[in-house]
Amino acid sequence: MQSSSLQNRIGRFLLLAGIVSTFLMAFGGNLRILMWIDVAGPEVGLALRFGVILLGLFLWLTGSTGEPRLADLKVPSATAADWGFYGLLAVTTGLLVYVIQLVFITVPIEATMGIVQKIFYFHAPAAYAMYLGATACFVGSIGLLARGTLVWDSIARAGADASVVFGLMVIITGPLWAAKAWGVYWTWDPRLTTMMLSVLIYVAYVVLRAFSGGGESERKFAAALGILGAATLPIIHLAVRKWGGTHPQVITGKGKGLSDPSMVLATGLAFTAFTLLAIVLVWARARQHVADAKLDATEEEAIEHGLIEE
Repeated sequence: MQSSSLQNRIGRFLLLAGIVSTFLMAFGGNLRILMWIDVAGPEVGLALRFGVILLGLFLWLTGSTGEPRLADLKVPSATAADWGFYGLLAVTTGLLVYVIQLVFITVPIEATMGIVQKIFYFHAPAAYAMYLGATACFVGSIGLLARGTLVWDSIARAGADASVVFGLMVIITGPLWAAKAWGVYWTWDPRLTTMMLSVLIYVAYVVLRAFSGGGESERKFAAALGILGAATLPIIHLAVRKWGGTHPQVITGKGKGLSDPSMVLATGLAFTAFTLLAIVLVWARARQHVADAKLDATEEEAIEHGLIEE
């Protein structure tokens, strides 16, 4: 029990440090304890922040979780983890509402793109959140292949679910922006094409798990899809630099798209809000998948004891 408590504390610390570091990155700052994270460049630093956030989340979630047993299926009272989830959900909701108000009321309309530019404050953070979900799916898939436990399987499934949600958000908002910037809703730009392929991989994962059952072979095949989907993430990020294309680089490029201080503030808060939203969705879906697995285990045990008919 002590080791689980220590693991939970370490997880909460890493999760908080990663979120704060990601927020400060938008303003050119960082936590003193994580000053080393950007030594190899901003891209590597961003990837490391992903890792810190997801590692903290997984340590927190898996600190005291085991395999489902019939004795565990009684209705429990709210635990510290439950209240933590509810608190995180409340903070995320409040921050999202504030970001929407900030984007559409406070932030000025960009001179070149007009009001369409405000899509950026949701488009780019959604892509970032998709990366987080994909990373969760990747880590969960590796854990499933290595350990084969319910927890890792649930994390992988939850990460894939989040990747589909945020990926579709990117695919929908992107063409709305492109219609103003390029005059067409879609072009086979390298980053757009690789993003679409990645979303389709996670859609295939979700469909496979929904309709193929929960057998060991199905879970392992889905885990392979989760690992394949993660392999496409660096390709998406580097597609513009390696293969060219028309997709803008508003933050790391030379477009100088964030000219007003309120734009910078809105961008930082939007990334923070979507980071929290990704964590909430992954956490909620993982809890649901664990509960579904426990229910299935209970049903099978009841059938074995003749309590219910198959």
